[in-house]
Amino acid sequence: MLKTLRMSLVATAALLSTATLAHGPDAAGEAGNRAQVNKTIEIRMVEQSGRMLFQPPEITINRGDTVRFIVRNVGELEHEMVIDTLEGNQRHKLQMQANPDMEHADPNAVRVESKKNGEIIWKFTHSGVFEYACLIPGHYESGMHGRINVR
Repeated sequence: MLKTLRMSLVATAALLSTATLAHGPDAAGEAGNRAQVNKTIEIRMVEQSGRMLFQPPEITINRGDTVRFIVRNVGELEHEMVIDTLEGNQRHKLQMQANPDMEHADPNAVRVESKKNGEIIWKFTHSGVFEYACLIPGHYESGMHGRINVR
C-alpha cells in the first residue's frame, strides 16, 4: 500500500513538472541577453475611445530572435505587459483579479507608470502563437492584449 502511494506521488510530480514545461513563460521562451538582441520593437500602451490597447496589436518574429521590447505607456493609467502563452496569461489574469496589487519580478513582464517607459528583453525559443497582455483587472477586457507570431 505504501509503495503504491509512493509510486502515485512520483507519477503525479512527474506529470505536474511536464505540465509546467508546456505552459508559462518557459513555453514562450526565456529571459534574453542584452548582448544578443537582434531586434528591437516598440510597444505603445494607449487609451482611446474607451478602450485600452497595445500598438501594434500584432507582431511577427523568428524563432531564436532575442527581442528588446521598448514599452512606452503614453496613457493616463498604469499598465503592464506580460509575455506568455494565451493559457498562461488567462491563468495569471485570474490571479491578478484576486490580488490586483501583485508586483512582478519576472523577466517576461514589466509594469509601467503613466508617461514612463519600460523594457523586456526576451528570447523566443519556440515557434507558435503567444500573447502580450495587460493583466491589471479590467484592462485585458478593455482590449489590452496583442498577438506574437513566432515562425
